[in-house]
Formats: sequence, structure tokens, C-alpha cells
Amino acid sequence: MASIDDAASVDAGTSRRRSRLRGGLVTVGTVAALVAALGLTLLGRGAAEDALASFDASSWLWSSARGELARVNGITARVDTRKEVPGARQHPVQVTQTDRLLILRDLESGQVSALDLATLQITATTPTTPGLGVNVVLHDDAAFVVDAVRGVVRQLDPRSLVPVGDPVLFPPGITAGAFDGRGRLWIAVPTEGTVSAVTAAALPSGPVSGAADGRGPQRVETHPVAEPHHELTLSTLDDGVAVLDRTTGTLVTVRAGQTRRTVLGAAAGGALPARTSGPVVPVTIGGDRQVLAVGDGRVVTRFVVPGSGDRVGPAVAWAGRFYCADGVTGTVYAFDGGGRLVETIRPGRAAGPWELEVRENHLFINAPGSATARVVDDTHRVRTVDKYANDVLGGDPPPDPPPPPPPPKPRVGKPGAPRQVTATAGDARARVAWQPAAANGTAVLRYVVEGAGQRHEVGANQRAVEITELNNGATYTFSVHAVNAKGDGPARRSNPVTPTSAVPDPPTEVTALARADGTVLVRWPAADGQGNRIARYVVTATSAGANAPVGESRRTELVVPAGELTYGTQYAFTVTSVNDRGAASAASPVSATVVPFAAPGQPVDLRAVTVADRPGTIAMQWSPAAANGRPVSRYRVDVGGRTSEVTDTATTVSGLDDGQNVLVRVKAVNEAGPGPEASVTARTVAVPRVTVTGSSAEATSVTVTFTVDAGGGKPTCTAATGGRTATGSCASLRVTGLSPGTAYTVTVTASNAAGQGTATRAQGTDPLYGVATCVNGPDGDQRTYCNSDVDGRNGNEVFAVPRQDDDEQVGWARPGTRLRTYCRRQGENVDSWIYNNQKQSTWWVRVDYQGRNYIPWAWLNLAGGDDIAVLPTC
Repeated sequence: MASIDDAASVDAGTSRRRSRLRGGLVTVGTVAALVAALGLTLLGRGAAEDALASFDASSWLWSSARGELARVNGITARVDTRKEVPGARQHPVQVTQTDRLLILRDLESGQVSALDLATLQITATTPTTPGLGVNVVLHDDAAFVVDAVRGVVRQLDPRSLVPVGDPVLFPPGITAGAFDGRGRLWIAVPTEGTVSAVTAAALPSGPVSGAADGRGPQRVETHPVAEPHHELTLSTLDDGVAVLDRTTGTLVTVRAGQTRRTVLGAAAGGALPARTSGPVVPVTIGGDRQVLAVGDGRVVTRFVVPGSGDRVGPAVAWAGRFYCADGVTGTVYAFDGGGRLVETIRPGRAAGPWELEVRENHLFINAPGSATARVVDDTHRVRTVDKYANDVLGGDPPPDPPPPPPPPKPRVGKPGAPRQVTATAGDARARVAWQPAAANGTAVLRYVVEGAGQRHEVGANQRAVEITELNNGATYTFSVHAVNAKGDGPARRSNPVTPTSAVPDPPTEVTALARADGTVLVRWPAADGQGNRIARYVVTATSAGANAPVGESRRTELVVPAGELTYGTQYAFTVTSVNDRGAASAASPVSATVVPFAAPGQPVDLRAVTVADRPGTIAMQWSPAAANGRPVSRYRVDVGGRTSEVTDTATTVSGLDDGQNVLVRVKAVNEAGPGPEASVTARTVAVPRVTVTGSSAEATSVTVTFTVDAGGGKPTCTAATGGRTATGSCASLRVTGLSPGTAYTVTVTASNAAGQGTATRAQGTDPLYGVATCVNGPDGDQRTYCNSDVDGRNGNEVFAVPRQDDDEQVGWARPGTRLRTYCRRQGENVDSWIYNNQKQSTWWVRVDYQGRNYIPWAWLNLAGGDDIAVLPTC
């Protein structure tokens, strides 16, 4: 594995011409080979057309939740390839790409990886210091790793990631930029107030694999853009660079070797996009939610971004519009060249910052924590991209994490006084250092140092300054005050100091060690006091674009307290010696860089729910914990005493008791150990409980009403009695086909994954009555036929059996007699002729007449519509 700290050399006879990388030029053959190698199916269009479009207008977008890259075709707004990156799930990853190169840097592990676009395999890796402070930048065939903390700019061969020649060295604490349209890498040096351009060395025809011949990148131009120690940020241009002096609110452009200054004033503390296309540079002031568009040395447009809060990303210029992302609401606002809001894009909830990048004549809008992205073409058409498209690779996407709650709106006022303002004397100079002032609701823009007839303004992240041109033997004091958007805060004075030529030597070396408890141990050998006693040492931390004192020590070591430095950010340290006369040395050599870390934060938005269709099971999901400088390797999950470890942010635990209330606890674990737990309670599915609330009956049916405590499950319900069952609603059920006038006990059962719950209810059916019916006819004997029982056949005769058998006759029911019925039975056919509307049937009805005996249905009209089917069979 190559390392960027290794020296690199190439045989002196090797050609150094600039060349396209072997395998990097995209052709139809390359596309065909890629499609064949991956087994991709390009649906809905011609494969060659689709594949070519993906290369001509594509961008690789990162998805942290899945730890994978998705190549998005800007023309079709579809993903054509997905590639999982091993070991990178939930990691922040910097994706740097050109048409032919793709290089990744995992911020949590520090690993830099090169991908072969023809095979999508990782071809080379190299380690860097984890965390913020190191950037990878690309242009054509040139790749650079910029260590902003150490001030080292090193070119790599992108095929092997082996260093090319010697690095370009700058003072520690530079601000890394990007390449401009002419292939120059721009670097800002806040300690000098300058910006420099670096050009790449030509690559040999074959990959560099060993030591280089010493020919490497070159610093080709340097321009003063600000006073030393001002806070600087960059945006590279088509030809040159724009530098925003955040301390004074001045924008400086460098084009064709010429500098041009535009004083903005209100832009102090503003931000720039990494790259600006076109002549207008947008400057975003997050605290005011204001964007200033600067061109031709003046502000040509200014506008306000809707909403509240200061989480507004730098505006990006694209196709005559400005696009600005609101990190709280997940909204991207588009403004025309005149500053009018013309479109609102709502990509949805995002986890992490928005990434807006113009590539291949398209604007790609991505949030690494979200399942979707947006693509905007040069006609401003916006289309949605499903980064987890299933017709390419992979499975279903995870749900988007919930948005973070908006931060409370702070009370805004002038800043407080700086803390611990100290001065140390040197040879005709003094060093003034201080701790931050309270911002009081709006960011500190700069610090002002006054004394010895001098006034110095330095950036908010430059909390130390050297005062020169002093007189040895004279005594000086200095004052420091902070400035924010509300004005100047109160000043705080330093101790008096007397410059002298009798200064000690600095320590000869400095080492730093990041420890698991969040502290950083800085050590150095004792310095030579040059005849005087060393009284103390002052330690300064340097990060990308920033320098700040972190403490003093009377010994040869200092422990920087946990939380004093930002976890996950790269730092280096210098030490100055101060003797018993108050005289200070120059700074020591800079230490190697370290990344402070501590145990991870608490998992966010822990949710635990009952799994309704599985007994004894709880499902949990949470958003990632803050890594705090080292990757989260796993999560420890405790559910009711059952422990497990998972690497994802969701899991399911089974084997618990039914209806068990459990405490769910989740901790994140990294190199430093477990962090604080998040906890929530949950309950497994319980056996349902049924409560019958009422019942009613008809002659042949019973209805029960009831409630069901489902126990968190999905219940199904039945009611049963008399061999009859009803299924359906878990609120009311009707059991039919019962015998009239019968006592029943109805059992109601509710079932779920945990089991069954029952309840009973006693309810009798209503009796069903019929009326013995025989109506005399109009003529002769017909007129008296129904008046009485006679020998032979007559209406309304009652038998012990379902046939007209004289020996079995038990009586005769006078017309109009109301008889209670029980059931029906097939028997002899009986025709009532004209005496009961021609009613004829083989059905006989068992009735309460001198016991339980039978009457032909032909002579009995049932209540409620005379429906024989309502009676059960006997």
C-alpha cells in the first residue's frame, strides 16, 4: 500500500510528458466492457445510448446510510451503477472526480482509495490522517492531497497513489482550495495574507510505483490578498481565484496575474462555493441569510434567502441562476440573476450537509444521508434521482432519518471580552494570544489587537498575533476586543511585557498524542534558556486555516482538556519557551498531526416498536451517533437484558416474553469505547383481551358487541355458539342459523401472534311464531271449510309426524291461532289450495301444540315475512 508520506522517484530516463491515463479515456468499447462486466440491464432505452449518456453527463454521489456510491446520469436523471465501499457505511466520505478519475477519502478512517472506472475495483489505497484538515483535489490527470494543518501540498499518481516528486511546502494552517479552469491549484496562507497557485508535474507513461526523481509540482505565482492572520476562504474561477477576507469583508479576485478588490463590509464572516463558473461570484452571509453577487468590482445583485437561522450553505452560480441550500428545512432556493426567487426545490429530509456541485453541464444536489438527490439541467428543469434504484443493484432503501430539530434562536448582541489575554516578549517583538470571546448570538468576525501605537485585525480563528518593530527595554501592554455583526465588544488588556534580546531557544521538537478520553498530550524536550531559567511553555494548536493557543505549562508537557479541540479535526502543535524575565522564543518546529477523539455521542432518535406479527419481538431504529473523531464500529443493544452488537442503525430482537415491557438501551462504540446510552421503553405483543359489552338476539341469530385490547398485535376475531361461527369485525359479530327461542352461550375469541383471548356471553334467541291460517272460500262448502275440524283432511291439522296420518293427528288449530315454532322438517307435500293463497310445500314446522308436534308450513304463516329458511332444520 502506498503512503503519501513515502518519497517517490522515477527513473531519470522516463518520459515526463503529460498523458491521459491508460484506461481512463471513455469509449464505446469501454462502455460495452463495463456493461458486460457488471451484468447491468439498462431498461427503457437503448443500452449504448444510455451508457454513453452516463459517461457524458454523470456524477458519482455518496450515500452514507448504505456506504455506497451511485453514478447518476445527468441527462436521464437515473442511477446506472451502484458501488458499495467496504467499511464505509455511516462514514462521511469526500468524493473527488473527473471524467477519468474517481478518488475517495474516508474522513473517519483517513483512507484514500482510487477506483478504476472500467472495473469499479479499488486499485490503490493510501493512508492519511483521519478527520477534517486533509483534502483530495483532482484536475485532468493530476491528483493532489493537501494537508492544510501541516501546510503540505503533495501530488500523487492517481493510478497508484504514490507521491510524484517533492511536495510544495507552506506554513502550517493553510486554506485548501481547488483547481481553476486552467489547471492551477490555489492555496491561501492566512498567516501571510497570500494566495498561491501550484501546477502539477507531468506524469510518466506508466504508473509511479517507487521513488520519484524529485521533479514534482511547482508554486508558480503568489499574490498578497490580505493582512497577515486574516481569515481567508477560496473559490476557484474559470481563470484564477476569488479570495474572501472574512475578517474585513473584502473580496479579492486574481485573474491573469491581476488582483481586484471589492469591499463588501457586510460580508465579514461570509462563505464562498468551492468553485465558481462565470464572471459573478456569490458571497453568502449565513447569519443574515443574505447573498451578495459580485462582478466587475461591485455588488451587482443582493438578495435574502427565505427562512430563519444561519444554516445556509454557500450559494452556487449555475446557468444564470443562484442556488442556495437551507440545511434546516431541506430546501434549495433558486434565484434569477436579479435576485428574485424563481423556484423552490424540496429534496426532502436530509442527514448531513447539502452538496451542490456543477459537473458536466448539470447541477447535482445531494445529501449523503438521504435516499434521493436532484439533478438540474441548463434549462433549469429539476428531476428526482432515486439513489437506491432497485433495477440497478441492491435492495430497498432505508427510511430517511428524521430531520434534526431546529436550533433555538439565540439572543443576539455584541460579543463579550476575550478571555485570558496574555503577552510574551521576544527580541524587539511581542506575541499576544487570547481565548475566544462569547459570540452572543452571532459569529465573531474578527479580533482587534491594539498597543505600541499599532492596530492589527486578525481572523476569528487566528487567536494569536506577533507584534513587531518594538523597542527592547520598553514596556508594553496590549488590548484585544472582538467584533461581530452587532459591533465591537469590550476590550481586555494583557499583562505588561518588556522586549529583550535575551530570548530562550524554542524546544527542538514537539510530539502530540490523541488519547481515548478526548484529551491530547503534547510533549517536548526542555528548551535551552540561554542563561536564564525557563519559566513556562506556551502551546499553540494549528488546524486548517486557523491558529489558537491551547494552554501553558511549567513542565515539558501539556494535556489539552477534552472538548477543547474539535473531535475529528486534524491539529498540529508548536511550543514557545518563556524565560523568567518574560522573554519568549520563536515557535518550535510543528509537531506531527493528530485527530482528537473521544467516545461517540448518544444515538439519536431511538425508536422501539412492537412487531405486531411476531411474538416476543421488538424492532429498533436510530440515527447515527456522533463519531467524535473515530469511526463508530458497532452499537451495543440491550433489550430487557438480552444483549447484542450490530453495525447497522436498526435491529430486531426476539425471544422475549409475550406482553413484556422492556427497557431498550443502545450505545455507540468506537476506538475510545462505548458512549452514553439512549434508552426507550417498548412492549412485545401480548395475548389479546376481550371484553363483551352487549348482546342482542333475533329468532335465529345472536349479535354480540365487544372490545379487544389487541396487545400491540393484529387481531382476528370470531364468535361461536351452537355449532355456528361468525368471523370478521373485532367490534361486533352476528351468529346466524340458530334455533328460535333457544338459550345459547356465545364465545368470542380474539387471536394474534401471541395467542388467543376469549370471553363468553349468555344470550337466548327470540321465539318465532306462526299463525295457523285457513281462509274460507267463496262457494258452497268452501264457505265453512275452515270453521272446524272434520273427518278427512282439513286445514290447520297438527300431527306427531310430518305427514297427514290420521293415527298420528294430535289436534286442529283454529285459524288465527298463534303457535311458537322450533324448527323445520321435510315431509309429505301439502297444498293449501285457495284457503291460503295456493301455498304448497313439503316443509313441516315443529310447533308448541300439545307438546312439540308438526303442522304443514302450507297452513302456517311465519312472522316476519313467512321465510321458512330462517328456521333451522330439526
